[in-house]
Amino acid sequence: MTAAPSDLLHEATGRLERLAADAEAGGLDAAISLMVDALDDGGVLQAFGTGHSEAFAMEIAGRAGGLIPTNRFALRDIVLRGDRSADVLTGSLEREPWVVDELMATVPVGDADVFLIASNSGVNGSIVGTALWAQERGHRVIAVTSLEHTSRVEPKHPSGKRLSEIADVVIDNLAPYGDATLEIGPGVSAGAISSITAAFIAQLLTLGVARTIAARGQTPPMYISANIPGGDEHNSALEDRYAGRIRRGA
Repeated sequence: MTAAPSDLLHEATGRLERLAADAEAGGLDAAISLMVDALDDGGVLQAFGTGHSEAFAMEIAGRAGGLIPTNRFALRDIVLRGDRSADVLTGSLEREPWVVDELMATVPVGDADVFLIASNSGVNGSIVGTALWAQERGHRVIAVTSLEHTSRVEPKHPSGKRLSEIADVVIDNLAPYGDATLEIGPGVSAGAISSITAAFIAQLLTLGVARTIAARGQTPPMYISANIPGGDEHNSALEDRYAGRIRRGA
């Protein structure tokens, strides 16, 4: 078959509508509650993803319309903030469990922090290891993963666990096995969807937290665009409350 742009639109909108309906029905309430509790306790939302799943972390932390008490960390931090040389940053690094201790040594983590970890496959060593690191230290973990994909692949972490088997709350990104949604020809597919649905999930979670805080008569700690008058001043004043606990890189 020859897949058309409208076919990809159909695949995307169908999943986004399902996610929105699930959120309306309370399907994200458990995750939102963990996030609100963390902020109430002075915590930060720690976001992590590798490969294309880093897009989820970028939607959670440090963007206009997002929550300010958020921090995003990435595998490259073992070079930028650690002692490793850049040649360690290969495509296979995300599969390595050993990277976790070095990575987490670069991350400012507080006792009340909650971890939001995205991985389509949910089986790579760095992802599973980070979730275990957080769990072992008493942090709650929210996972965004493809339940269809992760159930069909073997874990790459020595624990033999998947991200979905560690997290306190699991959110299905609704991506199919292999991520691509459209068959172009025999053995050839396109239309990867997990980044689209994960970004939407991030925004649904952010919206849910903001609505919960606003419903209590409080002002949610939200970024406004730095490209409108007063944006930098507003954002900097709120960021100062979390000095040393949230990082914003280029």
